[in-house]
Amino acid sequence: MKIALVIERFEPGAGGVEGVAWTVAHGLAEAGEEVHVIARRVAPSQRVELHPVHVPTAWQPLRVLAFSRAAHARATALGCDVVHSFSRTRHQDVYRAGGGSHADYLRQNHGPAGRALRQLSPRHRVLLGMERRIFADPRQTILCGSPMVKAQIAARYRVADERFVVIPNGVDVDRFHPGRRSAEGARLRVDLGVGDGPVWVLVGSGLHRKGLDTALLALARGGPRDAELWVAGKDRPDRWRSRAANLGVGARVRFLGPRSDVESVYSAADALILPTRYDAFANATLEAAASGLPVLTSSTNGASELLAPGAIVVEDPEDVEGFAAGLDELGDPARRSELGRAGRAIALGQSWLAHVAALRRLYRRIAA
Repeated sequence: MKIALVIERFEPGAGGVEGVAWTVAHGLAEAGEEVHVIARRVAPSQRVELHPVHVPTAWQPLRVLAFSRAAHARATALGCDVVHSFSRTRHQDVYRAGGGSHADYLRQNHGPAGRALRQLSPRHRVLLGMERRIFADPRQTILCGSPMVKAQIAARYRVADERFVVIPNGVDVDRFHPGRRSAEGARLRVDLGVGDGPVWVLVGSGLHRKGLDTALLALARGGPRDAELWVAGKDRPDRWRSRAANLGVGARVRFLGPRSDVESVYSAADALILPTRYDAFANATLEAAASGLPVLTSSTNGASELLAPGAIVVEDPEDVEGFAAGLDELGDPARRSELGRAGRAIALGQSWLAHVAALRRLYRRIAA
């Protein structure tokens, strides 16, 4: 089958949607599909056909619109059986709503300010206009990573149920593996001078959206008093250091910055805490589960529905007492071990091999 994948940046090693697109493209190629990638930035690949398109990049609203038009023209010229877009583009057979609804993202992440952003920001107006047109087009299949995202889009845009397909993100169950804990984890703890107390880890960029303020308050109120919180991700830590100090937990919080070896961070930690205000599907929680870590997260993380049998899920990301109680529960090593085993068992069913197989079944149904 001849498949076109559309993504603005096609690069290995990137987080988020770029990493998903790279993994999916190569997984499809390894399964024997003819894969063509249409992108404005591409990294070399021997397994897929690359089709770079050139669009203005100085102003994001113009870039989004220009890339949508250029990608559609290139996909039409290629004559593929299925076009699957990982970016916000107007025309495709399958649209991956990987970030969920942009309108719901604004509402849950920015609160009342989200309404002003929708009205005043050209960037947000373009993105919202694009998703309205996608969801109004009955020819397009909407691929969601979680039932949460499906329900939000269906309610907001009145999309018919038969247009949705839910396929959770995959995880590399070999890279993220409990077996790393004995060696790599021990080395990292020694390198960072960690004591005998447990280590909680929060992984992600955009620390306000990821709920670091809730995590700091929970750390001050719950769990063992000798527990540390490690924060790994891209963001400016200065104001968060000040907030931790004001809460009396400054000495117990470490900012590790962006990490290319996040699997080693998981192997050194005892649990992951992610009180995210909005995540269509937080890959970090599935990676942590695959690594054998117990997960404490919010119900506004789409992955929480999948992980719930092996995780602690707090309904409200602002519920500090709920997250503090979760840290109290995680203070018990036996409970951590129980949740870690359950999470690993769930993750084993979500390999990238299984994800690609589900996509191939979807493509064949659409092509037929």
